[in-house]
Formats: sequence, C-alpha cells, structure tokens
Amino acid sequence: MNIIDSTIEKLEDPFSILTGDRYEIFLTLDIDEEDELYSENGIRLKLIFAVEAEKTKIAQYDFIEKTTDRFLDFALEEEEEKEVEQYCQQLVEQL
Repeated sequence: MNIIDSTIEKLEDPFSILTGDRYEIFLTLDIDEEDELYSENGIRLKLIFAVEAEKTKIAQYDFIEKTTDRFLDFALEEEEEKEVEQYCQQLVEQL
C-alpha cells in the first residue's frame, strides 16, 4: 500500500464540544493487484484525524472505492496504521 495523493481539511466545531482539532483527510492509495483490497476502480482512505495537545491519533477511518464511493469493510494492519498516522501528522504540521 502506497499513498499517492492526499487532501486535508480542518473540521469546524461550532459548539466547542470536542477538545483539540479534527481533520478530515482523504488518501488515495496504490494497492498491489495481489492484495485483497485491490480494486480496478481505485481505493481511497477517508480518515478523521484528531490532534489534542501534543497527542495525535486516527479517530476513525473507512476504505472507499474511488469511482463508486462504496465503503469497503477492511481494516488497516498495525504497521499500516502507524505509517498512515505518521503521514497524517506530517500533513497537519504542513498546514
């Protein structure tokens, strides 16, 4: 799994219910054809990334088939999750 493109948008919390900041991040993924997650239509990973004080975490994520917007029932492996979290942290730092 390789990240080939990304978009990030800070989510507004008009009622100040949540602590810290939340970001909606879309990552376009390059998936090996041998992987069960592979789709000819392409795969995106939609995340809600939370930043509270000095701590960051992936609050939620979903795999989405790119051209159909169909949600796919897959989970990140532990190593992949760490890699994605580091990538998202770098995106936030660049804002």
